[in-house]
Amino acid sequence: MSIISQVIFTVILGIFVFFIAKRVNFIRLNIALGRPKKVVGNKRQRWKNVLLIALGQKKMFKKPVPAVLHLLIYVGFVLINIEVLEIILDGVLGSHRIFTSLLSDFYAPLISFFEILAIGVIFSCVLFLLRRNVIQVARFQKPEMKGWASLDGNLILVIEIILMGAILSMNATDQLLQGMGNAAYPLTGSFLVSSWLMPIFDGYLPSTLVIIERMAWWFHIVGIFGFALYVTYSKHLHIFMAFPNTYFSKLTPEGAMEPMPEITSEVKMMLGIPVEGETTPPLEGFKFGARDVSDLSRKNLMDAYTCTECGRCTAECPANLTGKKLSPRKIMMDTRDRMEEIGKSRSDAKVHDEKFLLGGFISKEEINACTSCNACVEACPVLINPLDIILQLRRYEAMEASGSPASWNAMFQNVETNAAPWKFSPQDRFNWSEELKNDK
Repeated sequence: MSIISQVIFTVILGIFVFFIAKRVNFIRLNIALGRPKKVVGNKRQRWKNVLLIALGQKKMFKKPVPAVLHLLIYVGFVLINIEVLEIILDGVLGSHRIFTSLLSDFYAPLISFFEILAIGVIFSCVLFLLRRNVIQVARFQKPEMKGWASLDGNLILVIEIILMGAILSMNATDQLLQGMGNAAYPLTGSFLVSSWLMPIFDGYLPSTLVIIERMAWWFHIVGIFGFALYVTYSKHLHIFMAFPNTYFSKLTPEGAMEPMPEITSEVKMMLGIPVEGETTPPLEGFKFGARDVSDLSRKNLMDAYTCTECGRCTAECPANLTGKKLSPRKIMMDTRDRMEEIGKSRSDAKVHDEKFLLGGFISKEEINACTSCNACVEACPVLINPLDIILQLRRYEAMEASGSPASWNAMFQNVETNAAPWKFSPQDRFNWSEELKNDK
């Protein structure tokens, strides 16, 4: 590789690193809009979640077919990036297949293994495209998946197919050039998959093969850089976000709802129960529940950026299955969209004062349809908790905006006065048992 090529490569690498770092900082600032939340619990269990759920994709295997296909893409993409590391080093140092001398006899079997994975990635991506666009799996046809969400899912699959095709073409032409004795192409041995593609390029002049090989090389590495940048704008950000998200996920049972400390302390004082620690009045501007992303926790906002838009939560949601407007996936997508809107217009007062997550993105009808059953939480393959956001929005609507349905308000009043959802005296709660005695 010439000095000019090295300089061009280094400049391209620097440009992509700059824009990726800028985007990562943008996401970091958006997550920081939320309230800090202290991480408590067993660190050993947290790391176990990371290994089994984020890395091992344990929860994906409830549905074996898509799980295996997803695993092929995931493992293939991760391991093939070892070859990308070699390409980056070659680009910066001006070498060609720098690992050949380091790995010696192991180089060809390693690249052959990567090529088998590349075929697995292509196979899985083709089947996923068919599932989305031909078979039309129901969870990909929901209203929130129209437009960009659908295009994003298809686009990333097509990009992965093209990138895998480029690396196989590069390896095939590279082997032909090795056989011609080109000094710039060190002998590596035969590659298992790309050697079958060599007849496609056989008969071309050496100069033409060099052009094809270099074009495939440049296309693949620039494509990888572009893919890395694109991922930060895509739902596929979960490739990276799944790891911190599973680490910071709650360790308490899924059905345990997190109480509001301010309410808990007040109720305990009313009942004469000692309150542990010092009680401090709420800060100025304090809200019960959440109206906007700044009222949610940073973990909630991390959840939104981790969402894979796979729709398993919505597919399991009983409210959605009965035709209600609620879609847990849409809750996460709306939360992420609201963060993006604020991040792009931090100084725009209208964005902060005239539009909110609740009402502007998520309607009361959606949050009121939730049964709090935790089906969405249990279904998520990366431990996202849509219910936590729904509950906080609903708390705001009930306690700050007094916007709960009339039937709910009546129930709240009954619980407060009668210690039961029904309108009768607490002393009459066991009157029904008298009928059982009479029957005997």
